Amino acid sequence: MSKGWWENNAEIKIFREYLRFNTAHPNIDYTACVEYLKQQAASLDLPVDVLYPANEDNPVVVMKWEGKEPDLPSIILNSHTDVVPVVREKWTHDPFAAEMDDEGRIFARGTQDTKQVGTQYLGAIRALKAKGFQPKRTVYVTFVPDEEVGGHLGMREFVKTDYFKKMNVGFSLDEGSPSLDEVYYAYYAERTAWPLRFKCSGTAGHGSILLPNTAGEKLNYIVNKMMEYRASQVKRLKEEGLFFGDVTTINLTQLEGGVQNNVVPAQLDVVFDLRIAIDVDLEALEKQFRDWCVEAGGGVELVFERKDEFVPASKIGADVPFWAAFEKALDDLNLKVRAQVCPGGTDSRYLRQQGVTSLGFSPLNNNTPILLHDHDEHIKADVYLHGIEVYKSIIPAITDI
Repeated sequence: MSKGWWENNAEIKIFREYLRFNTAHPNIDYTACVEYLKQQAASLDLPVDVLYPANEDNPVVVMKWEGKEPDLPSIILNSHTDVVPVVREKWTHDPFAAEMDDEGRIFARGTQDTKQVGTQYLGAIRALKAKGFQPKRTVYVTFVPDEEVGGHLGMREFVKTDYFKKMNVGFSLDEGSPSLDEVYYAYYAERTAWPLRFKCSGTAGHGSILLPNTAGEKLNYIVNKMMEYRASQVKRLKEEGLFFGDVTTINLTQLEGGVQNNVVPAQLDVVFDLRIAIDVDLEALEKQFRDWCVEAGGGVELVFERKDEFVPASKIGADVPFWAAFEKALDDLNLKVRAQVCPGGTDSRYLRQQGVTSLGFSPLNNNTPILLHDHDEHIKADVYLHGIEVYKSIIPAITDI
């Protein structure tokens, strides 16, 4: 197909219009974006509600496609409206213009994370409704805010509402990621996020003296222990042929402290981003960290900047009806899927906490470079349209069991 054909395609037009709403953190104004989604709901003849479960600045948009048997547990097709910030000088295209090049690549923040799945759902519903299809189960298409900063003002609060409880949700699809090969990823679980701060206190004084019990010595001990742990996970990843989400990731992300170069500081802080594999004993791991604080010489305080709870994985397999239907829908398209633990965090964890079977899935394979949160994030027009075809197969399969 040519660039001109893609530019005139109705679904591509809708996607590009959605991308042009600047919903990047911080200080997002969702007003125009919400109005656009309400217009899309009207064009599909779907009732729509806008809820504010956390505060008036963070709207949740819910479109409802009523099923033939609405008393059955419903389906959620979820995506988030917010996107991460951009460094404009690093982009070769305006990140909120949704420009398309001659190869059909659409450049914009959100093309992979995760505005694409939101409008792909709508495109698939449009095509299915045009053929007269009505699902057996009710389908809710949800557009939530705040996911990129933890979902605390979006999905986390939404699932606590009476509105959500009345939805009677049994299964959800949410965002995934491009894969590294021709096999699509389906994320059935997520690791536990623990951003950790070690506050190392010690003897302060003149930089010309070898003082005992300094903050620097303690920080060095903690960093060495954490990096040894990191090295063990790198080794497992290589030697056992594991996926990123199967191991615990540890990355030093911040160092803070000191007043000037000839003063031994009274305190130095080090922060690690920690994503803990689903088979790790969290209590034992926390005890290990606290033991290292003592071994470092005391005066080391462990602070959890966030302490997510363990969320059990969603059950998958041939004996799980929703999974079986999802897998067969892809098989009918001659597409392969591999169940994985998601390396990052998504709103699916809040749904799993409510007992909802949840899969993270984006119909993007190795034809798409992984550019989530990166400069020049983009998706090809034909890949986007292919995703609509994938959802046209998945939605009838998971709603009619």
